[in-house]
Amino acid sequence: MRIDFHYDFSCPYAYLAHTQIEAVAQRAGAELVWKPFLLGGVFRALGVEQVPAASMPAAKARTNLLDMHRFADRLGVPLRMPATHPHRTVLALRATLASGDVPRASKALFRAYWAETRDLANPEVVRAALDAAGFDGAALVAKADEPAVKDELRALTEEAVALGIFGAPATIVRLPGRDPELFWGQDRLDFVERLLGREPPRAPLQRGPSEARRELDFFFDFSSPFAYLGATQIERIAREHGATLRLRPFLLGALFKRIGTPDVPLFAMSEPKRRCMLRELERWSERWGVPFRFPSRFPMNTVKALRLLLGASDEERLRLLLPMFRAYWAEDRDLSDDDTLALILRREGIDPGPRLEAARGQPLREALRVATSEAEAAGVHGVPSFLVTFGASETQLFWGQDRLELVEDALEGWAPSGSLAVDSA
Repeated sequence: MRIDFHYDFSCPYAYLAHTQIEAVAQRAGAELVWKPFLLGGVFRALGVEQVPAASMPAAKARTNLLDMHRFADRLGVPLRMPATHPHRTVLALRATLASGDVPRASKALFRAYWAETRDLANPEVVRAALDAAGFDGAALVAKADEPAVKDELRALTEEAVALGIFGAPATIVRLPGRDPELFWGQDRLDFVERLLGREPPRAPLQRGPSEARRELDFFFDFSSPFAYLGATQIERIAREHGATLRLRPFLLGALFKRIGTPDVPLFAMSEPKRRCMLRELERWSERWGVPFRFPSRFPMNTVKALRLLLGASDEERLRLLLPMFRAYWAEDRDLSDDDTLALILRREGIDPGPRLEAARGQPLREALRVATSEAEAAGVHGVPSFLVTFGASETQLFWGQDRLELVEDALEGWAPSGSLAVDSA
């Protein structure tokens, strides 16, 4: 069994992953191969932005920044965002390859960038970081300019592109008799470990005071497969943590237009990233043990379904949530069709005639507009999103069904230390 760890020093998530990857390999008894590559070179090959964060909506950029600090806090590692990020890392990557000990050199340079906020484009910074790790930093900085070292970095970058890597960190698991499996992101190391036959360790959940106020707002649109996956778990999580659950349907497409996100993000992705996202849906449906089938109609107009839900009572919303999601994401039904919606309503003992008529009326049109504005005001920029309230006033916003473990921790009072602990969007 082998793990290939592909990374660039410029990525904070690669930094976080590098602090854990050796332990993952050791627990599974897998060989670990460190493979630095030039992330900008991959971006150029794929024709995508060199600095993706530069064009993010402000709410998404804030959530991403919060996530970095949340994971650093959970892992117990320092993380400081350099004021001039991103830095050029070509010299550092080449010096790493020239070192003859790629893991040790990588750790030193990751630390310089993300714990000490030093600029790895500066030869003196690279030299000092390598000196501190026991290398001859000056010699490695000089050697970084040799053609053979340049060629090695170029080859590793071309290999990454050929493997379908589109970002960092990327982890490829190679098992005997099986095709390689690509995982993207430091938050997928638990998937890596499970594929290698190990259940990843998790610190015991520290329960907060039972009398503390716990509220969980679930923002969603039926148009998202990841919102469907989150919906399959949300009632369980609220129940297990004694939280008041509020379902917050809103029109995702309208929000995207307001904040400047592509109408269908899946279509805007590079082909390698799109393939990875589709594989992710399969992995998560297997993880949660729920049916999933990508529908023949995508994207889907969900306006009518959302209005129906907004017109329902709280109890009816809970009853209708999963049947509506499953109709689209497991049964390949047309969620914009009156007959489909009427069937779902009848199965739940609700007379469809008056509800479908109300969904065409102005009050529910306005209710959907207001719900979308409220999602935007809460800092939501995608679905699923979860707003956790614990205690008197502490709130945290999480994006993505892959953050449900963090949501559970937050419902028990956890928040990362430091100035970014609480989201105030």
